[in-house]
Amino acid sequence: MTELAARIRTRDLSPVEVTEHYLRRATDRGDQVGAFFTIAADQALDQAREAEKAVGAGEDKPLLGVPIPVKDLNFVAGLPITLGSALFKDFIAPQDDHVAMAIRASGAVIYGKTATPEFGLPCYTETDVGAPARTPWDLTRSAGGSSGGAAAAVAAGLAPAAQGSDGGGSIRIPASVCGLFGIKPTRGRVSEGPLLPDLAGLSVSGPIARTVADAALLLDVLAGNHPGDMYTLPKPDRPFLIHASTEPPRLRIARTLDHAVEGADVHPDCVRAYEDASALLAELGHDVEDVASPFDSGTVRHFETLWYAMAMLAPVDASSEPRLRPLTRYLRERGAAISAAQLMEAQAALQSATRTALTALSGYDAILTPTLAQPPAKVGWFEEVDPAENFERQKAFTPYTAVYNVSGQPAVSVPLYWNPAGLPIGVMLAGRMGEEATLIELAAQLERARPWRDRHPPVW
Repeated sequence: MTELAARIRTRDLSPVEVTEHYLRRATDRGDQVGAFFTIAADQALDQAREAEKAVGAGEDKPLLGVPIPVKDLNFVAGLPITLGSALFKDFIAPQDDHVAMAIRASGAVIYGKTATPEFGLPCYTETDVGAPARTPWDLTRSAGGSSGGAAAAVAAGLAPAAQGSDGGGSIRIPASVCGLFGIKPTRGRVSEGPLLPDLAGLSVSGPIARTVADAALLLDVLAGNHPGDMYTLPKPDRPFLIHASTEPPRLRIARTLDHAVEGADVHPDCVRAYEDASALLAELGHDVEDVASPFDSGTVRHFETLWYAMAMLAPVDASSEPRLRPLTRYLRERGAAISAAQLMEAQAALQSATRTALTALSGYDAILTPTLAQPPAKVGWFEEVDPAENFERQKAFTPYTAVYNVSGQPAVSVPLYWNPAGLPIGVMLAGRMGEEATLIELAAQLERARPWRDRHPPVW
């Protein structure tokens, strides 16, 4: 993406030709990996022609003429927004939300909406709207969720980079199973308004990309606050992109295989990826120390309460509830049964857990864990059981990611390891509040030591 942007600025490439290329790729291969719900060719070509004029006039925007898709939980004026649900398949967004506004202001060409599960609730992307999102590394396996379509698009070469969002791991999970780099920013880094509330502060938009520099540049584009945001951060002193070429100092890095989900076993492939990353960090001169996780099973229980309640945010009338997918109905039934006192208790308990965890880990610059507890899951594996067991399987699959949505810390998934079957197995690094720059410097150092950008999946 950074290279495309540079070559468009110097007129080596035409925004129209680049957009036509990605439209062809998305049309020809999008269904194969379940990447897109909507491809907006006419609107995209109009934007590309305007970008071409802007290049000719000497405008200098960071992503001028670069095609970027938007997740179908976000509003893009004039395009369908299904929220991953067949109930909303005919709904057209009346306006851009702040994320789409930021992407549009960067000069990027918004050419499609990527697949997401119903209301973004599961960690996999199988819907009544389109084909399952599949990792291009093995089409029998899921691309994860809820930014599954975004990751499938980038990994299959249907997008140079993509916007995703993460409320419990929804950027890091797809990045891990698709062999990509993904950033969940700090709470408050990116405005989630004005159409969706940011009440609990669990969810935040961020980049999914092939390289650290691409992700850093897209984060620069997305970052910013608007009046009324409940969570805000000051603008960084330097662009995140600069940190992708900055060598980090010697860092103190905690590592742990502990997690808060009782009974969730960690697959040997995920342990090997974690040990491999630990050794590489030590080789690069960092101090890597074992620690115990400060999060316990109570964190999971209270997070579930918030997740059930968040499932109720989608505006669905009672007569339409039976048309929702079984897992969505299950989560909403539990959400409807939560009292105000229970919701407040959960929020208070999670804030207390966050204070304890941040204090316990305050001496470390980053925390290393596996991203997931298992290799990429087979398509249909979560759905082959009843909703209650489905939800338990999801918890066991993703026991590491949601704690950093609870705490609000930034976290990244880094694609350093592929198992003997050729499947990507990510590792996760979380950082101090507001310190995405440190994670970007560290991830870029890992990328230089163990380049991954030239690894291409069978579907490419």
